[in-house]
Amino acid sequence: MPRAKDTIRIDELLLTLSFAVDDDGNEEHSQAVLLSVIIAHDISKAARSDNVAYSIDYAAVCATLTETLPKTRYTSLEALVERVFETLFRSHPDVDEASVVVTLQGALPHVTIETTRRRGQTSTGPYRFVINTLTFSVILGVNPRERIEKQPVVFDITIDRGVTSQERFPFVALATSIHQTFTASAYLTVEAFASAVACHVLEYTRDPEDTVTIKLSKPNALTLAASAQIEITRRRNDFADVFAGRGSEAEAEHSGSSSSFHSVALALGSNLGDRFANIETALRLLEVPTSMLGNLPEHAQVSVVDTSFMYETAPMYVTDQPRFANCACMIETNLSPMELLRLVKVIETVVGRMPSMRFGPRAVDLDILMYDDRLVDTRRLDTWASLDNLIGELVIPHPRMCEREFVLRPLHDMIPHYIHPSYNKTIRALLDELVSTQTESDFPMLKVMPFPKYPLNDTEGIKIHGIHVPPTAKCWTMSSNPAKHGRPRKTHLMATLNVTPDSFSDGAQHNTLPTALAYTTTAVSSGADMIDIGGYSTRPGAATVSTDEELARVLPVVQAIRAHPSPAVRDALLSVDTFRWEVAARAVHAGVNCINDVHAFTGPAYPLDAVSWEHLARMRTMARELCVPVVLMHSRGDAGQNKVYDAYNDGGGIVAAVQTELGLKVDKIVRGPGGVRRWLVLLDPGIGFSKPVERQLALMRSLERHAQECERSGNPLAGYPLLVGPSKKSVWGAVLEEGDIEGVYEGRKTGTQERGWATAAAVACAVQQGASVVRVHDVAEMRDVVAVASAIWNP
Repeated sequence: MPRAKDTIRIDELLLTLSFAVDDDGNEEHSQAVLLSVIIAHDISKAARSDNVAYSIDYAAVCATLTETLPKTRYTSLEALVERVFETLFRSHPDVDEASVVVTLQGALPHVTIETTRRRGQTSTGPYRFVINTLTFSVILGVNPRERIEKQPVVFDITIDRGVTSQERFPFVALATSIHQTFTASAYLTVEAFASAVACHVLEYTRDPEDTVTIKLSKPNALTLAASAQIEITRRRNDFADVFAGRGSEAEAEHSGSSSSFHSVALALGSNLGDRFANIETALRLLEVPTSMLGNLPEHAQVSVVDTSFMYETAPMYVTDQPRFANCACMIETNLSPMELLRLVKVIETVVGRMPSMRFGPRAVDLDILMYDDRLVDTRRLDTWASLDNLIGELVIPHPRMCEREFVLRPLHDMIPHYIHPSYNKTIRALLDELVSTQTESDFPMLKVMPFPKYPLNDTEGIKIHGIHVPPTAKCWTMSSNPAKHGRPRKTHLMATLNVTPDSFSDGAQHNTLPTALAYTTTAVSSGADMIDIGGYSTRPGAATVSTDEELARVLPVVQAIRAHPSPAVRDALLSVDTFRWEVAARAVHAGVNCINDVHAFTGPAYPLDAVSWEHLARMRTMARELCVPVVLMHSRGDAGQNKVYDAYNDGGGIVAAVQTELGLKVDKIVRGPGGVRRWLVLLDPGIGFSKPVERQLALMRSLERHAQECERSGNPLAGYPLLVGPSKKSVWGAVLEEGDIEGVYEGRKTGTQERGWATAAAVACAVQQGASVVRVHDVAEMRDVVAVASAIWNP
């Protein structure tokens, strides 16, 4: 075994030196440093002769360094190290090899740089950069108390690098980045935590040959020991699955692949012009990337595969500006991160965003939030600690997303269980933490639903690149942020206009133009927010109606309303009650703003079959193209057949049945390429449709549960606004026919026109449980019920 080298050491020589504050050297500051010099020298001859002449005069070396080094102003610790070697080899010819260790005295963080050099060596390096005792508090551990209380952790971080330059290593920026990235983390194990920090450091330093060693200490982990520790050493190839697309602009440019698709989250916002049309236009332009950017390959693709609800939010940072419409979407794309960045910036310009103040008003704003689970930062290494240098750069995950409810809540609508790659927390956990810091004075996020204006002429809306997006006619506020009590700001009234001869309540009453217009005029003046026009009765036993006949009933009424001399009537929101895509499409083009489908797009067949799913696909494509809100109701074919729900008796009963069966349809309608926007969906639990009396009563008692979140199993209907249609239904007739429990009152039989008071009780129940819309026949009376019920339960 070869004998180890002898060394002569000058340990921790204290010097006060001048350092440039920035790379330009315009400012300077004095900094105390501890300099250690380890000289490799064979001392055997000096030992045998006991003669200092055969050794190195460490006093002379110390004097040389003390005299020479303070005369220079240094741009970095690396430059100081090079100056030490230059001085050492020039002034002491008997020194052939030495190591230098420089530690900043009293600096935060505690940093050290060390390297070894031989005389005549032209390359610089290898270098070792060390950050010692980086300390902060986090949630870390598996014990119940550790999941609640933060505890201190201490990091010693060592980066070993090969050849390097004299550019300053970003000690402070790296330490700041680690602190900012992980102080809100909540790892279960020190192993995962240390590994995540190692990965972050390697991504931050960007040098593919770097090796990082992480020593993580938990001082409070053991009662009888100073700390529990773990030490790991990692290189980039230890994280091959995550480094495929991380890091620099060059990496971000090429990390996409024509043969691979990536899941990306985008945030969208607008507070100028027609906010909702602007956002819809941006979403459609995303899906024609080669039309927007000429330098993309022909196979470039972007598909919007999911959307959040739409929210109205107060402006953040710069508050003196209009309120925003905010949402988010998930896309699948084979574009690289930088290609996607260029695409969204072009879309912002095309839709109408002009350069303005930071955080100021804009026609549309698109931010890339996540790209798979990758980390990307295209800025210079030494600027990562700042968030004031993001223009023209790309940082993923978005560095401000966790401080913005208007980003986290839309993400939560789509991917609540996605784990943030830096914080190791789910979107749900990050949102809960943010909401817990808010006060009642904060403006709530309001869930909103825009309705497009129809009929549409060539000059209305937004026309870009072959895309024609209709303008917004009106917008409903559906509900507020659940953290601010979650109740609707207003329960809207949908007036029922059946232009049929055989509807169960008002058949043959409004099936002429004069009577239909008279009802519409009265309903609007009585406070109706929408008129629902139906040309096909869903009453049990009603006659089958052809598509042409249904159109002949509906279209003249729509056209007559849109030609009415009264602006209030002419501009009223209209919906069409149909399950046929031909009727829905033509009704919308004639002037309808919403589609109300009692079969939720699958048609009247039950059980569902291949024809049902083909029917859903056609309805979905039509609704998406026309940008209209849709009401999706739970039913099982013929409304008069009381279907069996025994399969759900052990799993939530009728509520579980509706959530499961309607949820399956909603998922197919909203998710995937070509889906209807989530913010354009209203759900109807289907009172009076294919359910026994006791099931319908249970449904009314549990309306509030339909859209509630269920953390364990999930609820496919979570967050969707509810429309309830209890008006004059036979279920109330069945209840009224029953006697009282003492047998004193025997009950009475009622016709549909005698169920107004029963309907009032059901409407009050719906308002109390958070229904966003109630569908009624008697508008003036039910407007009073809604007003009083809302004043009591939704102040």
